[in-house]
Amino acid sequence: MPIATPERYAEMIDNAKQHGFALPAINVTSSQTLNAALQGFADAESDGIIQVSLGTALYLSGARVQDRARGSKALAAYAHEVAADYGVTVALHTDHCAAEHLDDWVRPLLADAIERRERGLDPLFQSHMWDGSALPLAENLRVAEELLELSHRARTILEVEIGVVGGEEDGISHEINDELYSTVDDARATVAALGLGERGRYLTALTFGNVHGVYNPASVHLRPEILGEIQAEIGAETGRDRPFDLVFHGGSGSSPEEIAAAVSHGVVKMNIDTDTQYAFTSSIAGHMMSNWNRVLKVDGGYGDKKAYDPRAWGKPAETAMAARVVEAAERLGSAGRSLA
Repeated sequence: MPIATPERYAEMIDNAKQHGFALPAINVTSSQTLNAALQGFADAESDGIIQVSLGTALYLSGARVQDRARGSKALAAYAHEVAADYGVTVALHTDHCAAEHLDDWVRPLLADAIERRERGLDPLFQSHMWDGSALPLAENLRVAEELLELSHRARTILEVEIGVVGGEEDGISHEINDELYSTVDDARATVAALGLGERGRYLTALTFGNVHGVYNPASVHLRPEILGEIQAEIGAETGRDRPFDLVFHGGSGSSPEEIAAAVSHGVVKMNIDTDTQYAFTSSIAGHMMSNWNRVLKVDGGYGDKKAYDPRAWGKPAETAMAARVVEAAERLGSAGRSLA
């Protein structure tokens, strides 16, 4: 299937919410890791989301160019070309854009999508995340209102973070403390500012103790029941069942029970980065360590080109990462449920 149209992306989210599963959202850093994610989705017969982070967007444009919007569009163009033959539905998303990078990343991409719409074309990316977690909530939501209006014009979906995710993600860092839990009042303010879809569709990353990256599990206390409490309270006030389309950030190391509980409360998208990075890189490390005297020109020798050819270690690394994507799809319940 081609990359999802705006309408198809909405169907993906609706399908996940209706049938009680979440879409795996895999951060990628290159064409290799993008291919690995696509392979994993296809192997699992799962629809999914490909994500580009703040640092990856810069990396993709090359060290000389250093242009986040250009790097993102380059990978999107590649994805649109290769994803068509994988037999599953895939969407593209930009992840964790803080205030200081809106003007060199998300706003240019939204402007590009609006311009494409005027020419009768679909957007390159189907959604963008605004990370205003470092700002007071009122300021976070003020910016979100502006971006939601642009997103609606661009036929894209906005993702917002309401609360604080601990740990570090591409330079955005927060302590692990009691501020990691969203409240009903936070959610109520979100509805007041953004509505519930009538001004444009958005995904909401409510926080319930989430932590990005690598951490000591003993220091993390996930409380997915918070999501259920917020959905019930706001649902009663608005007359809607589970009014928020929720996103699970910082899920590495979470137990199957914690993931299942979060999904049961309306999580439709779960971000996965650390675990897939490790699967990819650990495979490469294994190749290099077991073939060190072939990948290096030892004692004036010549090495073995078959061992240091990037495809020699790249293909098994992609296979290893794809297997981790399959595992994620199985845990999230999306395996075997592709709209395709």
